[in-house]
Amino acid sequence: MGGTGGFLKDKDIDEMQRKIRESEEKTDSEAFETKVSAEIDTLLVNYNNRDTNAIKSHIDNIVKAIQKEIEGTCNIIFGGSYQKHTYVDGLSDIDSLVLLNNSELINKTPNEVLKYFSDILKERFPESKIEIGKMAVTIHFKDGKEIQLLPAVKSGDEFKISNSSGDKWSKIKPRNFTNKLTETNKKNNDKMIPTIKVVKAINSYLPKSKQLTGYHIESLAIEAFKTYSGEKNTKKMLQHFFEKAKDLVKSPIKDKSGQSVNVDEYLGRKNNINRKQISLILDRISRRMKNANSSASVDQWMEILGQ
Repeated sequence: MGGTGGFLKDKDIDEMQRKIRESEEKTDSEAFETKVSAEIDTLLVNYNNRDTNAIKSHIDNIVKAIQKEIEGTCNIIFGGSYQKHTYVDGLSDIDSLVLLNNSELINKTPNEVLKYFSDILKERFPESKIEIGKMAVTIHFKDGKEIQLLPAVKSGDEFKISNSSGDKWSKIKPRNFTNKLTETNKKNNDKMIPTIKVVKAINSYLPKSKQLTGYHIESLAIEAFKTYSGEKNTKKMLQHFFEKAKDLVKSPIKDKSGQSVNVDEYLGRKNNINRKQISLILDRISRRMKNANSSASVDQWMEILGQ
């Protein structure tokens, strides 16, 4: 009766143990991915629940104040991060492009228009700090909100804004960038905008001198995700952004709106020391994400996210 049919061979036992380990590892990996994604979703809920109504109220009051004083029409059709829905309270720039149509400002110089804006706003918001730059007027409201107004005057069928020196007008196409951002976001199942919000949060924890502008981050995202074919969730797309951005940041990105030659003129020429330093920082963040994944550490991910 010495049959062996009821006994498992060593290789069969090894195969069973291998399958059990793989199943456990898959379960652990899925639990890790779910936990990190849930934490990111919680952060996004917090960002989206912040007081954007205050910004809308400020912008509405600004438009009313300007409209009251000029001939023609005044409208804000391109409101920086706020208008593009990538705004995160305290973490984003909220530059507002103020379009002026058929007004008496058409024959004034950029400096004259900025001075005119400033005078109107000082009268309307006497308790707010107002600064005049080369291209824009910035209002610092008492509630901590800061809004930059970039005047754009219609001339014929085009709009023009001040150049970076503040002494001449430059032609712009204000809808181009917003349309491209919207198009790329839709191609990625509307997951690119949430990804940008988290990138801006991570960016805000970097040293001030190494932070990217909101406009630059949005432009990098368009380049990073225009041919993206990976999983459409914020965690995976965050990893993809930093993996791509570390190389993309080394070269200037053309400004689709025409506000300037490049969106990242503040970093200088291609492959210079500034760009290489930023590239190293983005690469470090990318590697930290990979290490957190390798060790399945939710805590490491939360540190990256500033939590």
